Amino acid sequence: MKEWKPVYQAGSKDAADKQLENLSEKWSKKYPVVISAWQSNWEKLTTYIGYPAAIRKLIYTTNTIEGYHRQIRKVTKTKGAFTSDMALLKLIYLATKNIEKKWTQPLQNWSITVSQLSIIFPDRLSLNL
Repeated sequence: MKEWKPVYQAGSKDAADKQLENLSEKWSKKYPVVISAWQSNWEKLTTYIGYPAAIRKLIYTTNTIEGYHRQIRKVTKTKGAFTSDMALLKLIYLATKNIEKKWTQPLQNWSITVSQLSIIFPDRLSLNL
């Protein structure tokens, strides 16, 4: 729903609060469960707002993940059953290896994003410069 965009792309927590309020006024009668879920989990959902814009976009953009899942489903849906969990894991591993060959284009602004991630999380990500 494109109406969510102003909420998760807001520049600050206050702006996001205001956008959620606007969204709630418009849609709470039609989608009360969704709006209520967002409102009750708002503090957890907005923790990413403190990150720089490039990292935030990486967090809320799911196209890459959805594409990966679609390709894994394509491989697994034709199989009726798996002899074991390991058989499924092996198939997913091999499918991932084939999918990786198509990953030739880097994420937009990746150099900026990875630099910011290395500053924010120095113990988790180090760059070999």
